[in-house]
Amino acid sequence: MHKIVKIILVVLGVIGAILWFQLPSADVPATEAINNGSMNFMFIITYLLLGIAIAASVLFGLVNLFTSKGALKKTLFGVGGLLVVVVISYALATGTDVSLEEMAKKGVPTTESTVKTIGMGLNVFFILTIIAVGAMLWSGVKKMISK
Repeated sequence: MHKIVKIILVVLGVIGAILWFQLPSADVPATEAINNGSMNFMFIITYLLLGIAIAASVLFGLVNLFTSKGALKKTLFGVGGLLVVVVISYALATGTDVSLEEMAKKGVPTTESTVKTIGMGLNVFFILTIIAVGAMLWSGVKKMISK
């Protein structure tokens, strides 16, 4: 199986190199370059490899999750913690941060629910950033004290 994957990757690499040399030059107009078959095929190869990478990551992650004894428990704690952060962030978001009339005048129709959801997303980002920085500081202080 490992040899097959290596062969497939080498073949895709050679195809990519051949397509690279068939790309249009810089002086070709953008409208013509967009319709280039080599470029389209390179995008197809990229999407294919990206899909394979995502599928492999999810598959091996799930296999590791269910075969390791403590991994499932740690994952559930992590997901639970994230849900707590999302609920707290949603509770902190007001939805009245932006004048809906002004947004409508500028041609951006929006609702209070949309503003509240965006506020929740920002709050999640800020809380998780504070947690990450705090964890790094705690780790650094802990190492300094233990030495």
